[in-house]
Amino acid sequence: MSMFWRRPQNHPENDAAARDSKVRELREGLGPLSGRSLKFCTDACLRRYLEARNWNVDKAHKMLEETLKWRSTFKPEEIRWHEVALEGETGKVSKANFHDRLGRTVLIMRPGKQNSASPEGNIRHLVYLMENAILNLPEGQEQMSWLIDFNGWSLNTNIPIKTARDIIYILQNHYPERLAIVVLYSPPRIFEAFWKVVKYFVDQKTFQKIKFVYPNNKDSLELMKSFFDTENLPSEFGGKATLTYDHEEFSRLMIQDDIKTAKFWGFDEEKVAVKEPVSLAPPAI
Repeated sequence: MSMFWRRPQNHPENDAAARDSKVRELREGLGPLSGRSLKFCTDACLRRYLEARNWNVDKAHKMLEETLKWRSTFKPEEIRWHEVALEGETGKVSKANFHDRLGRTVLIMRPGKQNSASPEGNIRHLVYLMENAILNLPEGQEQMSWLIDFNGWSLNTNIPIKTARDIIYILQNHYPERLAIVVLYSPPRIFEAFWKVVKYFVDQKTFQKIKFVYPNNKDSLELMKSFFDTENLPSEFGGKATLTYDHEEFSRLMIQDDIKTAKFWGFDEEKVAVKEPVSLAPPAI
């Protein structure tokens, strides 16, 4: 009779049921939540943490507890543009005015425009833009795309290894499964020395999403076409559009989004709206 025995097949619905069960198990393990923690811990959030830990409930629980602890002290949802606007003056990190092919938010990073030696300033600025990008994701989308332009980059403009390590730690441990792809566009050879050190801080799942893209490489071009419409893509990334960063205009958009952020988290919108933004114009002489 053994010749007629068949291994049970893994039907997608069985996988889905098993995963739903693990989401419930993780939620029960967290215990009663309230306030911002309750708002943060949606089923979609729990799934991201489970996915990041290969659906091991205990590991996902530990990871999520650490995030809730970090958020309670760092308070990323309370950061407002006027606090980080100075870091953003050069456009070293900004939200693109286009989306990728799946409608996801795109963050553009230009490390050659680094303008600050403050580790905390750099981290708070990036965290602010991560929270903003998440807030602006279209319904049903969990991830965003990153485009990194190395024009003007040198070891002199580079952030310190320790800051890079801290940023990677925050992104991997507190924003799991938020990155769809990270494009390192035409990095100079000297970047390899920095990357050789930094890559050891990157976990395997994140590592697979990091793509080195070169303008004259056929595979690179195909990869870019699969993720982005060349009509929208700036020429710095092989596209046909023009990339300009207008700090004043971007600041206006971020100040508007701060009100949206306050509403989402249940803060007093009026208090956010009346906060004085960092002066964008030079003082009168």
